[in-house]
Amino acid sequence: MFGVMRTVVVTGASRGIGQATAEAFAAQGCNVVLTSRKQEALDAVAAKISAASPDVGVLPVAAHAAEPEQIAAVVAATMERFGAIDVLVNNAGTNPYFGPLLEIDPVRAEKTVRLNQYAPVVWAQQVWRASMEQNGGAIVNVASVGGVLTEPGIGYYNATKAALIHLTRQLAAELAPGVRVNGVAPGVVRTHLAKGLWENHEEFIAGALPLRRIGEPDDIAGVITFLAGEGARWLTGQTLVVDGGAQVKFGLT
Repeated sequence: MFGVMRTVVVTGASRGIGQATAEAFAAQGCNVVLTSRKQEALDAVAAKISAASPDVGVLPVAAHAAEPEQIAAVVAATMERFGAIDVLVNNAGTNPYFGPLLEIDPVRAEKTVRLNQYAPVVWAQQVWRASMEQNGGAIVNVASVGGVLTEPGIGYYNATKAALIHLTRQLAAELAPGVRVNGVAPGVVRTHLAKGLWENHEEFIAGALPLRRIGEPDDIAGVITFLAGEGARWLTGQTLVVDGGAQVKFGLT
């Protein structure tokens, strides 16, 4: 997909969709920068990628995805090692609260907004200033199908994902024409973050979907690499829902 060696930064890359995305980009010949909070977990993913794709560069850098100074350190390390950032994947997210909106507390509300809504903007600022303003590139934000519907228990999380979908459009308008910004909105995917949505009732959920299974991280990684690649070169400001057909089945489109 990529005609020349490119460098991709993936946040939340130590497991789930982030790990699958980093692996997919590396398999296509891209250098990958992995970042999440725990260095040991990142090192394990980096070793796996290096074994499968020995010809690409892999840089694991531990950082909190919502701390501007730590974001700057990741970007600086990337520029020092690879000289450019061609693709940014804002995948890191959190959901520390389950329950009605009227009972959420300020601490968990702030944490959710800071990582899911504010952090992607800071990452975009940093990579723009360091590389993309001069060289162009692509940004892909990982939102959620919850950002376009209502659900019990995770309404505040979904609100931050709805905000991310709008921020994707806004960034696309502001950073064009040099940088394309798109998003992906997964449905229920087999990840640690979404465990409470599918564990112990996976068969029931899968049976309700037209495609008869919940999503796998690779399903989302494939869409992300498409959005960042040449096949989507005339696509910006869009968020693609990838949910196994749930919206079609339940008339939510």
